[in-house]
Amino acid sequence: MKSRTDLRTDARADSRAGFRTDRAGFRTDIEGLRAVAVLAVVGFHADIPYFTGGYTGVDVFFVISGFLITGLLVKEIRETGRVRIANFYARRARRILPSAAVVLVATLVASWFILSPLRRPDVAWDAITSAFSMANWRFIAHNTDYMAAGQSQSPLLHFWSLAVEEQFYLLLAPLLWLLARRFRRSIAPVLLVVTVASFALSLYWTQLNQSLAYMASPTRAWQFGLGGLLALVAWKPRGERVPQALRTFTAHALGVLGAAAVALSVILFTSKTPFPGWAAVLPTLGAVALIAAGPRGVIGRVLSLAPMRKIGQLSFAWYLWHWPVIVLFEAYAGEQSWPVKSLVAAASLLPAWLTMRYVEQPLRYAKALRQGARPSLNLGLAATVLPLVAALAVGSGSLREMTGGLNIQLVGAATGSRLVTNPVTDGIVPSPLDASTDYPQSGKCEVAPDGTTSPECLFANKEAKGRIVLFGDSHADQWFPVAQDIAQHHGWALEDLTKMGCPAAKMTVHSPQLGREYTECDTWRSNTLQRIADGPKPKMIIVGELNQYGKSAEDLAKAWKPTLKALVATGAPVVYLRDTPMPGMDIPDCVSGADDPAECAFPAKPALREDLIAENPPKGVHVVDVVDAVCPDGRMCPAVKDGVLLYRDDSHLTNTAAKALGPRIEEQIRRLGVLQ
Repeated sequence: MKSRTDLRTDARADSRAGFRTDRAGFRTDIEGLRAVAVLAVVGFHADIPYFTGGYTGVDVFFVISGFLITGLLVKEIRETGRVRIANFYARRARRILPSAAVVLVATLVASWFILSPLRRPDVAWDAITSAFSMANWRFIAHNTDYMAAGQSQSPLLHFWSLAVEEQFYLLLAPLLWLLARRFRRSIAPVLLVVTVASFALSLYWTQLNQSLAYMASPTRAWQFGLGGLLALVAWKPRGERVPQALRTFTAHALGVLGAAAVALSVILFTSKTPFPGWAAVLPTLGAVALIAAGPRGVIGRVLSLAPMRKIGQLSFAWYLWHWPVIVLFEAYAGEQSWPVKSLVAAASLLPAWLTMRYVEQPLRYAKALRQGARPSLNLGLAATVLPLVAALAVGSGSLREMTGGLNIQLVGAATGSRLVTNPVTDGIVPSPLDASTDYPQSGKCEVAPDGTTSPECLFANKEAKGRIVLFGDSHADQWFPVAQDIAQHHGWALEDLTKMGCPAAKMTVHSPQLGREYTECDTWRSNTLQRIADGPKPKMIIVGELNQYGKSAEDLAKAWKPTLKALVATGAPVVYLRDTPMPGMDIPDCVSGADDPAECAFPAKPALREDLIAENPPKGVHVVDVVDAVCPDGRMCPAVKDGVLLYRDDSHLTNTAAKALGPRIEEQIRRLGVLQ
């Protein structure tokens, strides 16, 4: 994702390395390789068939950056004996920040008109962290799944990779400056150590948390490092004894192998591929091989063709523009098929070309900006402040819009009375702005994805005469306030045994966050069932989970049987809570942007998967079903009922809604004869 200036390396060094360049020492094949990388990423984001692994285009960009930037800095060290850090940062600021600022501001403006008030503050924070090259850490903190489908993605999500690159620039120049001053011969060994350590960390973190491993700069440094090591090799004379025929054959072989590796990663990898980890080796080494092959081989000649170079010149601007255009178009028009998304991505070439033509190139070649480092650094500062100001305006304006500009109290919410300052959201409890934090107050009882044992989560007073158990995933934990009220009414304790994304039913599922099979879930389930069996007999066991696991309702029902059999064997009454409807959209987001909450109602039939356990429960299992309360007419399910916002996201009930349903659930349990 670099400029033509970045691609200009020392022609004499390229000759020694066996690379063919044009008269200015410009690597035409690398410009074409940038086209391959951006086409892969755009194809992936547009859901084009056979581009399921197109996210590996980012890996190719990282290798290119490592090669070019390291090569430029090493060239400067060889020619001057030092690294002029201010000048280096000035070139980076002039090249990257103005175009990025244009896209950030344009995205913020478009978000104001297209997105709901609830989503805009998040986009504003995304823009602020993107402007300061810290977007990757923000998305990591929010456990963002870059390859997730069907969720509301940030239009600035792709800025994570730009942040990783700029963090690489920030650290590489001072490192080489230090080594050039004192330990010039240690440049290659130090870079090798950093590369190996980063790769080892990537393997380790990929197993723990794929979101962390995917977007963290420490786990991506090895890809820049390999490109940098290749640049160092390019400076080593190979001698003239190598026959020309062998050089040509090597260029052909490396080019073909590299192209095959990149192509296979794009075609064969999917969102379920554990990444980066070992899988990232294929596209990374493929990029290394393609750069090492140079333009001499057949693949290098293809990459050097004019159409490829044209796309390569546009790659940085197109990368910046294509994703927000796709996301905002779908936010406006709804989810689209891949042909439509492909056309939308192609349409983003227009703003990309305009940005390159009227922002990127003029500023890059402006004489006034090339006279020392200060003018370019000042430009970079302005390009950072401008999105910051725009983000603050959008964020604060959205908050004022959602609150009506007033600090008000929700008086009479329990009776459903309405306040008049905002006819859409005032009087709704919780408000769309607060819905995401209206979750069960169960402390740290819900086990994280990498956990295999529930903590000691017993809620009781000293006089408790027994306990009830709440067992399942986050859809079971949403009923925590109901279970707690039942326990308190009968003088019992409540033991919360829940784990996010983990079915109580005996089945192995895939974890998007971990990027692999959720083996921790299987271990946790086994440990929990044993814990329930070994403890005192519960007064009651309440179980529930998301009713979407497995390929079919039959698969899920089959997986439930061994779990329910083990629970019934304890001798305790087992209450099975049928899952609530799945809206398929973010309800608070919809309500915040609607003229009337009724617009956010969703059809009941597609939101309710068949539940064979609820229809035909095993012996000893008692079914409680509140679907008729959530979807009263059986046809449409409201987003707001009796002044209560029912969902806190696209799946879970708000804590307020769960509490409101508590008496109904307790009454059903009493009628079943479970409560004595």
